[in-house]
Amino acid sequence: MSLSRRSFLTASATAGLLVPAVGLAGSRASASPGLLRARPTLTHGIASGDPRTDGALVWARSDTPARMIVEASPLENFALARRFVGPVLTPATDGTGRVRVTGMPPGATVHYRVTLESDRGTRSAPLTGTFRTAPVLPGTIRMTWSGDVAGQGWGIDPARGGMRGFGAVADRHSDLFLHSGDTIYADNPLTETVDLGGGQVWRNRMSTAKSAVAQTLDEFRGNHSYNLTDANYRRLAASTTQLVQWDDHETFNNWFPGEIVANPAYTQEKRADVLAARALRAFHEWQPVSPVDAVDGRVYRKVSYGPLLDIFVLDMRSYKDSNSDSRASAGGHILGDRQARWLVDGLNSSRAVWKIVANDLPLGIVVPDSTYGDPGADEAVAQGDNGSPLGREVELAGILRRTRGVRNVVWLTADVHYTAANHYHPDRGAVGDFRPFWEFVSGPLHAGAFPAGKLDRTFGVEQVFVHAPTTPNVGPAVPEFQHFGEVEIDGLGGRMAVSLFDATGARLHRTDITRE
Repeated sequence: MSLSRRSFLTASATAGLLVPAVGLAGSRASASPGLLRARPTLTHGIASGDPRTDGALVWARSDTPARMIVEASPLENFALARRFVGPVLTPATDGTGRVRVTGMPPGATVHYRVTLESDRGTRSAPLTGTFRTAPVLPGTIRMTWSGDVAGQGWGIDPARGGMRGFGAVADRHSDLFLHSGDTIYADNPLTETVDLGGGQVWRNRMSTAKSAVAQTLDEFRGNHSYNLTDANYRRLAASTTQLVQWDDHETFNNWFPGEIVANPAYTQEKRADVLAARALRAFHEWQPVSPVDAVDGRVYRKVSYGPLLDIFVLDMRSYKDSNSDSRASAGGHILGDRQARWLVDGLNSSRAVWKIVANDLPLGIVVPDSTYGDPGADEAVAQGDNGSPLGREVELAGILRRTRGVRNVVWLTADVHYTAANHYHPDRGAVGDFRPFWEFVSGPLHAGAFPAGKLDRTFGVEQVFVHAPTTPNVGPAVPEFQHFGEVEIDGLGGRMAVSLFDATGARLHRTDITRE
């Protein structure tokens, strides 16, 4: 199917030519605008997300208005391929678009090929990738996770291998990659160089969008675009399917609804709700996610991956109360009533052997928020006194109580920029009526690493393992403190092995959990 010339002329006349986002130095194509119009280009690789038993969501971006076409086959030579004619990619979505691939066999490796077609019938060079469909029968599952990308001034230094953590994750050949939030740092501008000491210098690849805090829609888009200029990131995106969630740095540090930004760098817009709306739009445009798959049309959703695994992707950002109210004795919210009920109902009704809860903020680690000088302000759930639940802990206590009959629940997070294995048990805490569970922390994937945080023992947390630097903001020039995690479920679902890795690919720790 070729798009009519009239449609292309209309799109081009109203929006003009698309170019690679954020004006990266040296990345603009050398061809003339006329040649770009004649042959569209896939500018930022391809990606897949949110798999189902018969397919997955495929994402791409074009430099000029063009029709997105996807071919998919369970065979590497694309025999018996199915063809999916997608949307016209235009400036209205920053040149991005998605196609839902269907009709593939369950539990299979699917090979897909993306091309762009112009109004003249000319096509882009194709890009190929793979994803694995959700199974319908038990079998081994491998899932990796991490978060925190391009923060604290650490961008892409090509001479040092770029975002090496993404390459290390890709080398694990996982079925799924959970991107656990802080997928960008829209509030962390880059400088051209970072002094590493001893005469060593980190040299950031620069872009317009990464030179200042993001306030406009295009600036948020540019932050997502920047990460996809890294070859390691693109390799991972093309080789596995992603489950992407957001946290604060997709908008700005520690934000909550209704907040007015205190940071003086925000000169154009200070309303958190306005900035978050722009950030959410850019997130949906640039990630392999679709709002129609979320319960609320935003982020939180359940992904079923066969009889052995259900994954509950949370949004602990959009519905939380003020950080200054985090120790209120009357209770507080980090999920909100509707999302909390959805999680309780989903866990109780799940028929999968294992249930993973992807929480973008940790449960028992105290994460202070010093933005407004309030010593009682906390960013996450824990509020630091080891006693009876206060603030957001009240909401968590209710969730744990109402799901205490659910077996084999594991929580995965990033956020705090180190890696740890934390076990929660009612016999050790102030809350005594919940089922013991594990929470594993792993990050950053490419940002500053930080010392381990204080634990709050309200829910009886015990830190079984931790790997963190002793000084703050240790960057990716020291890959031993960049982290990701891996979950492996055996073919019958009898055991889950959770391993914690650094960005060199070295395994730091492993926990084996036996099915209850």
